[in-house]
Order: sequence, then C-alpha cells, then structure tokens
Amino acid sequence: MRGGPSGLPGEPPRWQARWVRIALVVNPFATRVSEERLADVSTELERVAELDVLLTERPGHATELVTGASRGGAEAVVVFSGDGGFNEALNGLESDVPIGFLPGGGTSVLSRALGLPRDPVDAARQMADALAAGRTRRISLGRVNGRRFAFAAGIGLPADIVRRVDGLGRRGDGRRPGDLAFAWAIVRELAGRRGRLEPQLEIEGYGRAVCAFVANGRPYTYAGPVSLPIAQEAEFDRGLDLVAPIEIAPLALPSVAARVLSGHASGRRFLRKHDLDRIEIRCDVPLPLHADGEDLGDVEHAVCEAERDAVSVLA
Repeated sequence: MRGGPSGLPGEPPRWQARWVRIALVVNPFATRVSEERLADVSTELERVAELDVLLTERPGHATELVTGASRGGAEAVVVFSGDGGFNEALNGLESDVPIGFLPGGGTSVLSRALGLPRDPVDAARQMADALAAGRTRRISLGRVNGRRFAFAAGIGLPADIVRRVDGLGRRGDGRRPGDLAFAWAIVRELAGRRGRLEPQLEIEGYGRAVCAFVANGRPYTYAGPVSLPIAQEAEFDRGLDLVAPIEIAPLALPSVAARVLSGHASGRRFLRKHDLDRIEIRCDVPLPLHADGEDLGDVEHAVCEAERDAVSVLA
C-alpha cells in the first residue's frame, strides 16, 4: 500500500483522501469491449471516482492518451483493453500513478495473471474496491530494446507465432483471432520447419539456442482457460526469467514442446535462468521479436532488462 501524506506505511494514500479522478482508457475494438460493458464498467468505477473516458482510435494511441493523462493530473489510470492496449499504456505512463487493467481482450494475460476475474464488470467492481481501500501492488516490468513489457517477450519461434496470427488479420468488427488461431499457428510454424529447429541465436554468457522465452511473471500466456507458465519461477516482483531450447530434433519435438509449455523445461536440452537483470541476445540472422504479444519487427540484437519496482497496479 502506498504511504499517506506523512509517508508512513499503512496510512490512507494521498489520492484516497478525496474523490479520485481516473482516466479510463478504452480500446473499443478489443474482443470483449462493447458499449453495454463499457457502461457497466463505468458504473462500477463511478462509485468511487470521477471518470474521464478516453477511446483509442489507432495503434499506439493508448500510449499517447496515458501520457496525456499522466501529465494532466489523473490520479489513477484504468485500461479496458487487451494485452496490446495494456502494453501501450505502460509505455505511456510517465508518473507514478496507480494503473489498473480490465480484461477487454480475448486472452488478457496481464489482468488474469494479476488475479482479476475474466469478466470485465466483475474486475471493475474489484478495482473500485481497491481504489476505495487504497490497495495497490508494486510490480516490476521488463524492457526489450527500450520498450516496456509486462509479462512476456520472445525472440524467434514465440514471435514467429505472434506474426502468423497477426497475418490472419482482424475480423470485420476489428477483433483479433482467438486462442484456436494461436494453436493452429503453432502447428503450422512447426510443420513448416519439419519439426527440426537448429540453434540460431547466442545468449550472452549462457550459450546458443533455438529461440528465447523471456518472462517477467507467470503465466507466459493462456490457451483458453489453461495457463501456460513456461517460466514456472517467474514473479512480478522479481527480475526476468529465461527459457531457451538449445536444439530440437523431430523425434524430440513433442516432449520438448510439452515441457516448455508446462513450465518444466530443464536438463541438457534447455537454458533456464531465474531473476536476471539483463539478457543480451545476438541472432545469426534477423529474427522476429515480440513484447506482450505485440510484433516489434525483426532484430539481430535484443537487450532485455528488468525494471524493478516499476509501477503500482490496482489489484
């Protein structure tokens, strides 16, 4: 909990002492966002706050809106979106105001990993209670080549899969494909490589690997209701975790895939490191990079850094 005017732990935080001014940043194209849900979410938050509702209009707009809200005196920011919008918001946060994440996407990894219900109205009710009680949690973030990420980054195979799904485009209502599309993308990506993946990058100080999964918390993602931890020991209040298959042969593919997805990647086939401050990766050829499921393009060099004790989240 944040300290009050005297700075003593446990006292009511300064922004709790009166009616709170909240910037509610909404992605109207996110899978679970609708006018009806937005109205219900707003009703819950208005029990404890004055709302300024801001709708995103294009990619990157959430970053601009959150920066403007931070500079404009908002005492808290709540984002109603999917993980892409959450990521943009974190990259626009300039001041240490509390931030909350309402699940508006098909997966919404971050809000679920922080313990919020999948239903955005139920989540808004809990967030309003957190605001009223002054209840926040400090978490760390990651940075990859300067861009913040909340829960996961990846280079090589994990980013290839993100790109395949993005290549499917959006539906007529602007929504992204769901979990089944991600599962099918994994199958197609592995089939295209005939089940064999050779080392194609160097992780400085640790060795060569096929690809790299970098986690700031767990789970790394979800497949429907099932969590995929990948980095089982990763925590939001620690540094970064690394899981990297060293080499994958066709006969070993099912076993390696199962161990990676279940968070039990260990032994001679894997590089696995916990609570790191820095991970530097050099690629043999340009490879795709993602942060929180957002495609950041192809890179030959990636530096992941832990930003410890970075933000206060409403939880």
